[in-house]
Amino acid sequence: MFGLALAALVAVTVGTPAEAAPGRAVKPAPVRMAVAAGPTGSVGGLSVGVTHTQYSADKWNPAASRDRAETALRSAAALQNQHIMGFGALSPEPSPGRYDWSTLDARVDLMRRNGGTPVLTLCCSPDWMKGGAAGTTDWSRLAIAPTPDHYDDYARLAATVAKRYPDVKHFMVWNELKGFWDTSRNRWNIEAYTAFYNTVYRALKAVNPAIKVGGPYLVVNSWSNAATMSHPSALRGPWGVVDQRDLDAIRYWLANAAGADFIAVDGGNSTKDKGVITDESTANRKLAVITTWIRQQTTLPVWWAEFYPGMRDPHNWAGSRERSAVAVDALLQVRQAGASVVLLWQPEARPTLTSVALWTDTSTASGGNALPMTYALNWLRPRFAAGQPVTSRWAAPGRVLCLTSGTAKLTVGLLPSATVPSCG
Repeated sequence: MFGLALAALVAVTVGTPAEAAPGRAVKPAPVRMAVAAGPTGSVGGLSVGVTHTQYSADKWNPAASRDRAETALRSAAALQNQHIMGFGALSPEPSPGRYDWSTLDARVDLMRRNGGTPVLTLCCSPDWMKGGAAGTTDWSRLAIAPTPDHYDDYARLAATVAKRYPDVKHFMVWNELKGFWDTSRNRWNIEAYTAFYNTVYRALKAVNPAIKVGGPYLVVNSWSNAATMSHPSALRGPWGVVDQRDLDAIRYWLANAAGADFIAVDGGNSTKDKGVITDESTANRKLAVITTWIRQQTTLPVWWAEFYPGMRDPHNWAGSRERSAVAVDALLQVRQAGASVVLLWQPEARPTLTSVALWTDTSTASGGNALPMTYALNWLRPRFAAGQPVTSRWAAPGRVLCLTSGTAKLTVGLLPSATVPSCG
């Protein structure tokens, strides 16, 4: 990272006492799709937001906790994302032509109340579009994709959603290619996904050409070394080796999509077989390398739809100071590589969350308290939006990150210990 040397520094400390048979796709030549402006419209900016999931600042939680969480949301999140089904929302169309907007309306209202750019993820699918019975929802089948004969039905649903929420101008199509894995060929069925995406894309653009649409929202996986995987790529480093099948799928989608306003991917700094295999900052380099590779394939803005800067210690909870420092380091690395948007998964801390959270559990009267990552994003948000440089250095590897922008200084991950090196 960068050195820190400025004469006048304004100190701000972030931290609180409280502490988730071979076969490959054809490789078309890289393509260059037209650039669309990101949500902030600022050159060199990075917009950081959140995706609401099952647990968020919902109306059934105590009012005081909910209010504190929403205050954190307003200050920290430049974007807010919600899936139209699952992850906090019921099926929007349980039977053909019969809609239930109650839970999705509530989440869109949450986004509207608290500002930032609203985003909707077009996932998942009502049961009757994937072989289930109309009027029922089997949540164990949430990851099943619509069958091809229902692509048009899903596109009509997407158009209906866009008409119901005309202020939402950003849509991601599907989530992690759920249901699009081809077991017989041991790779993504990217051809089927792209046909699905194209149907939805055209339906959204017919509603309003100004709507911004992106995909393929694919997880870019890595393994600890080439010998442990079936499809190693040339994209590798001390953090691991990227799976070639994921890169092939991205290239296919870029070459065959009917159009796109941004490209969305998903991933973390860990490997599938051994977790984080180096220090966290070096592991974060994987996210920057993938961002750079994507920018070599297309001029579309790069969105990280889910972003997981993991820790070597799996018990390091979502609200810890150390996790916030590692997450900020990852944001700075992908920003330097040219990413436009990063969405953090689930802003509310829960015991099973292995990402970084913005506030504590709102289900209790004393919850909704801002966590270290909220304060960090509040400091970074205007600087990212303005495209201002932010430099960093580790004062304690993987624990304390010292940031500088102009004459301002931020310490992320400060520990209650006199032995921790100072950021001064």
